[in-house]
Amino acid sequence: MSAHMLGVMFLGSVALAVVVWVLHKLGRALAAIAEALAAAAVVFLALWWLLKGLGWVVKEIVTHPRTSLSVLALAAWCYWVGWQSLALTIATVTVALVAWRRCHLVSFDQWAGVALRSWWQRWMVYVPKLPGWLHACGLSVKDDTIPIDVTVSLVGRKKIVRDRRNPSVRIPRVRGVKSGPSWDEVRVALVPGQKPEDFDEAARALASARKVQRCQVREIAPNVVSIDFQRRDLLAAPVPVPALGDSIDVRRVWAGRTEYGQDWQIPLYGSGSHTLTAGASGAGKNSVMWCPLTSIAPAIRDGLVRVSGIDPKGMELAYGRGIFHRYAVTAKDALAVLDDLVAAMDARKAEFAGRVRMVPISQDNPLELLEFDEIGALTRYTDRKTRDLIVEKVALLTTQGRALGFTVRGYVQEPTKETVPVRELFPRRICLRVTAKSHVGMVLGDQAYERGAWANRIEESAAGVGYVWGEGLREPLRVRAGWVPDETVKALEAFVTGSDVMGAAA
Repeated sequence: MSAHMLGVMFLGSVALAVVVWVLHKLGRALAAIAEALAAAAVVFLALWWLLKGLGWVVKEIVTHPRTSLSVLALAAWCYWVGWQSLALTIATVTVALVAWRRCHLVSFDQWAGVALRSWWQRWMVYVPKLPGWLHACGLSVKDDTIPIDVTVSLVGRKKIVRDRRNPSVRIPRVRGVKSGPSWDEVRVALVPGQKPEDFDEAARALASARKVQRCQVREIAPNVVSIDFQRRDLLAAPVPVPALGDSIDVRRVWAGRTEYGQDWQIPLYGSGSHTLTAGASGAGKNSVMWCPLTSIAPAIRDGLVRVSGIDPKGMELAYGRGIFHRYAVTAKDALAVLDDLVAAMDARKAEFAGRVRMVPISQDNPLELLEFDEIGALTRYTDRKTRDLIVEKVALLTTQGRALGFTVRGYVQEPTKETVPVRELFPRRICLRVTAKSHVGMVLGDQAYERGAWANRIEESAAGVGYVWGEGLREPLRVRAGWVPDETVKALEAFVTGSDVMGAAA
């Protein structure tokens, strides 16, 4: 091998070594750069998912504050205090709620049951299932697949390619749920392209999807409707009047059933005894009138309760004329009855003033109960002088009679202020089926309809069903008065007047 060849080989080896060294350094530099980029990517992705998770948490807290904060509070409790104390606390609260529910169902449901049931129905029923029901009932908005013609220029010719955009479906979102003893109110936000009438037309299909008897739709706001599902109806069948008891408490008189399946009891003496009942023709005002009278039949017979009747139609109260100590049909006779009651009230006031706060009921001082049927016929549709006198006497009885043992129970079809000027003097009011939504507020007061007193939606077949809102009632209570057939009225009359037909029938 020549010296020249050796020199070339040596220089080539040196060059190769330099190239390998340079490549080695370059590889290490590139590896370091790749590691740095990979680490930066991991950090970026971690921060991205962290920020996205924090955003989701904040969104859930803002949109669902009670549920989210409750979950966070439970998690914090488990972390800092321990799951044993949490389990013990939950068990204690559960036992307390069960005991409360057993002792007083109505107050439990108003203060705790509605919230608990609403939460459960929202997250276990309506949020997961309602979107499917709405889509199946045609209440979703679908962006239909639209063909788009695209012209592509090729060599020597043009080709038309038909492209398609993927469709999407938009479904109304559940905004809130309020679950009462009989109805669920599900508020949903409409999507663009929908109107409340679309939901009205699909009400029967929604009821079938929910497997309930009835579904009705209310417009809450321009883009919000409430889909109301009736889960159950304990007042669907007429309520029979039970057999007479031995003891009568005029502060708690049986009048029917509530939507909780419990006895509906009303006061005829003391706080909240003055009652105004409003309802359209055939709504069941007669049941509200006769059922309490049937319940206190022994007290009427024994002279502890003395009933007076004003019956402008001369039909309803006349059917049981024998139980009424005073009775009037014409405006003149009605004014005479009211004058007699006011005079008796003044005499009792003079006798007991300064001695007692509530006059005790006895045969010498019986409870004076006035049943004023179709009160609007005499407070509006009569001459002005007589009308003013009748209004004045009724106002005296309702404002001064409670402590003296005088109770007025009025019944009206048209509950406007012009028809019943003394409407606000009745502390307890009952609204049966009415013909207009505005009548509900006139009878029960502001916000009654918004709180669930949907008396304008009661079916014509549900005579005696209505809503009560007054002293001691935080929410409107759905009730059904006991059904009193004609033969029971006649038996009541015979029982009070001396022939114990009613007692024998009971």
